[in-house]
Amino acid sequence: MMTLGGEQFREFREFGEFGEFGELSKPENSLNSPNYLGGGRMFIVVMAGGSGTRFWPASRERVPKQFLKITGPRTMLEDTLDRVHPVVDDPSRTYLVVNRIHEQLTRDLTRGCGCQVLAEPVGRNTAACIGLAAMHVSRIDPDGPMLVLPSDHYIARPVEFAAVLRAAAEAARDQAIVTIGATPTRPETGYGYIEVGEKIEAATGRPFFRVRRFVEKPDSEKASRYVASGKFLWNCGIFGFTARNILAEIKSCKPELFAGLERIGAAIGTSDYRTVLEQVYTSLESISIDYAVIEKTRLPLLVFPGDFGWSDVGSWQAVYELGAASYDNAENLVAGDAAIIDSARNLVHSAGGRLVALLGVEGLVVIDTPDALLVTRLDRSQDVRLVAEWLKRNKRHDLL
Repeated sequence: MMTLGGEQFREFREFGEFGEFGELSKPENSLNSPNYLGGGRMFIVVMAGGSGTRFWPASRERVPKQFLKITGPRTMLEDTLDRVHPVVDDPSRTYLVVNRIHEQLTRDLTRGCGCQVLAEPVGRNTAACIGLAAMHVSRIDPDGPMLVLPSDHYIARPVEFAAVLRAAAEAARDQAIVTIGATPTRPETGYGYIEVGEKIEAATGRPFFRVRRFVEKPDSEKASRYVASGKFLWNCGIFGFTARNILAEIKSCKPELFAGLERIGAAIGTSDYRTVLEQVYTSLESISIDYAVIEKTRLPLLVFPGDFGWSDVGSWQAVYELGAASYDNAENLVAGDAAIIDSARNLVHSAGGRLVALLGVEGLVVIDTPDALLVTRLDRSQDVRLVAEWLKRNKRHDLL
């Protein structure tokens, strides 16, 4: 496990230790398995620029969710790198795109792994993030498959996940955009869905489908219909293409965005790179790759299904559900100094240097840190971002 040192990472040590919850649904198999087949000549791009406002007060602007140890003894970013590292045959083909304020933190956390860190001066959503990475990849191999995935998701079965990544990479070599969908296990209203179309039998023996449509987060009635139909997958936010193809699609769909990326690309490898990046990137349109390209592309859209135990860990409730193996007799998930009396189905993290006591309550999230305390219902934990919005409006930047 990689560790951080130095006083500048004091905040990380204070807010990053979430392994005390115990093993959160320990992965069923390992990429170190002797049956693991390894990878090919592909690129991996890990998007790690998120702010993680739904995990306040543990997550802050300087230490967002991907740098927290929410699902086990390592940070979520470390877990992500562990899952993808064996899929590429050269570690330098793994790119981490992070916000500039997290650049040094990322470099220290990943020291020795061989991956490359690309720092965004400001966050500009996933289209700019992917475009920046594609500009770097295109200098090495514009026609090599490039898989893009988030840094802060949970995968219970990494070997199956790696197999899906390899299959998707093969399809991405052709004139297509591929995505990965997780087999749904329940009618979830917090995820987007992908409706599958025609089934395609691949030479590898792993079938995939044409994408019929992408669906935004549904209400409970629609989610139940989707799952019952067997024609929908959870949208994992993972895409595959070549650098040449995705840049061509950005140029076609968002020419102004491409023009800015092209200026940045021309400066890669020169002494002017950081200056040009600073000047140009801040002016780029902030738009997701979904709206910028995926919904407009004329390239074939393909989806690879996978049953690999996926969660986007999008809220404290998701952490609570993943931690079922560590519940006490009343289904409380507790970390730190806490007294739980006649209370059930609560998530408690006590890291404020004092005792947290619960008496006669159910279904709460209680997160205590040295300078802030959060108390909310489990079923409202998706709305914790509203607290961060309140802090911004009221200029409480010291707590963001």
